[in-house]
Amino acid sequence: MSIIIRKNGTLEYLVAEGIAVPHAFTTRLGGVSTGAFASLNIGLHLGDTAENVTKNLQILASAIGFEPKKLICTRQTHSDIVRAVTAEDYLGIDHHDYPECDALVTAQPRVALKVFTADCTPILLHDPVTGAVGAAHAGWRGTAADIAGKTVKAMVENFGAEPENIRAAIGPNIGACCFQTDADVPQAMIAALGDVAKKHIRAQNEKYYVNLKEINAEFLRRAGVTHIDISDACTKCESHRFWSHRITGKNRGSQGAIIVCKGGSL
Repeated sequence: MSIIIRKNGTLEYLVAEGIAVPHAFTTRLGGVSTGAFASLNIGLHLGDTAENVTKNLQILASAIGFEPKKLICTRQTHSDIVRAVTAEDYLGIDHHDYPECDALVTAQPRVALKVFTADCTPILLHDPVTGAVGAAHAGWRGTAADIAGKTVKAMVENFGAEPENIRAAIGPNIGACCFQTDADVPQAMIAALGDVAKKHIRAQNEKYYVNLKEINAEFLRRAGVTHIDISDACTKCESHRFWSHRITGKNRGSQGAIIVCKGGSL
């Protein structure tokens, strides 16, 4: 299985062939926002208007298949906090109104989950047996804190999911080609994951290049997940398609990932 691009007019998003419920890794293409937010910005936190973000979410809802008023989002702080949610947890499109967390899980049909990214790693999870779904935002700190594995654990503890049934997809992020760091990042990965992390870290002069996609996949495997689709897209290399914080700082919009719960035994 792989992650592929889908287009609908000017709208462009990515889907994982291994996940059977409606979902998307969004791009910056196909919305109504303008200027630094052009065009499919899905976040309010950097200055776009609520009108534009609402319209962008409506465009996605029509294409993917979800109800905007059942789309729950995160207030991300690079934590390892995972929240189990229902439709009653919907608080609008402004992430500031939500409790702190970097991952969400649900098993309530028609509820959709959303995380934001702009170089960090989006992870989507689906258990076709229980119907449970999860969405996680993994910056390097969240990656080292095993936000991926803790999201799997939340699906197990809250909904009875079996890790071997879960399908995972790791979306576009800043790739190993571009994620240059100091020693603190590889040290955190090795401390959390052990020597297995070393094969995903490349030293060059006094800097390091870290493959966050593969490290998150290692955490998923350690949690018992064996079905993992991984995007090869780099947000920095493909800044015409994705926003990259490394390139523009906060003068940008946000892409992210959305997944919809459809119920069990699909």
